[in-house]
Amino acid sequence: MAIIASAPIGFIGLGSMGEVMALNLVKAGTSLLVWNRTPSKCGILAEAGAAVATDAAEVFARCEVVILMLIDGDAIDSVLARGDRAFEGRVSGRTLINMGTNPPSYSRALEAEICAAGGHFVEAPVSGSRKPAEAGQLVAMLAGKPETVASVQSLFAPMCRDVIDCGPVPNALLMKLAVNIHMLTLVTGLAEAMHFAELQGLDLTKFVSIINAGQMASDISRVKLAKLLARDFSKQAGVTDALECIRLIAAAAEEAKIASPLLSVCHALFGETQNLGLGSDDDMITVINAIEQRTASIR
Repeated sequence: MAIIASAPIGFIGLGSMGEVMALNLVKAGTSLLVWNRTPSKCGILAEAGAAVATDAAEVFARCEVVILMLIDGDAIDSVLARGDRAFEGRVSGRTLINMGTNPPSYSRALEAEICAAGGHFVEAPVSGSRKPAEAGQLVAMLAGKPETVASVQSLFAPMCRDVIDCGPVPNALLMKLAVNIHMLTLVTGLAEAMHFAELQGLDLTKFVSIINAGQMASDISRVKLAKLLARDFSKQAGVTDALECIRLIAAAAEEAKIASPLLSVCHALFGETQNLGLGSDDDMITVINAIEQRTASIR
């Protein structure tokens, strides 16, 4: 099985991440047919050279490979007409690539239904936020039948620095959840460390320089420490996004009877951050506000 070069690739879902990933595909010369529930979001892609579909049905009618970058399972079910007679017609003979982050159990069931209807399915969640997405530096985790994964792997080159085959569905989503435990605890730890350094009267610029010069430095630590130093809470990955991610990880851990003590701490702190009125428009590094609030309560 291989991608038909003459057919456009469908791309449905042009939110913050979807828009920049689709742009990278178009800039790389990929023939793309896009659709979004909010039509105005298609404007930038159209200017870049993508074709714009009138509705989701047109994408499935014209494309043999369709990328989905949608907010949740309800949005995916709606686009696929899941549970409706139109479902088989939309997925049969097509390869569906889901780049969103959903519960692993949802993905497992979706793959089974798509395959039963004569389609093919690939999980493809990514690690990274908008900035690495803009630079084409995301890391994609793929899962599905080996021949299906192999047939679409080259598609990810304009969007991702690395593409890693994680095995059968839902291993890609489980891998992303495991990676995100590290990301969440890292970001929360950076916020607490900065808070400690500040209240000890240390030079925060030197603190940041030491972290960035040492073995604990990473792309995410450099970006988040710069934001902390500037008190720049503009969104890259939001508080609401972090909480949803925590919810997915906690559910998967509970189902598998896996202890996740650090995740529980993050859950509490991000919940407190949201209760302070911070959410979808605020970067996850604003978790420092919850830590500051706890300090204020004991002084």
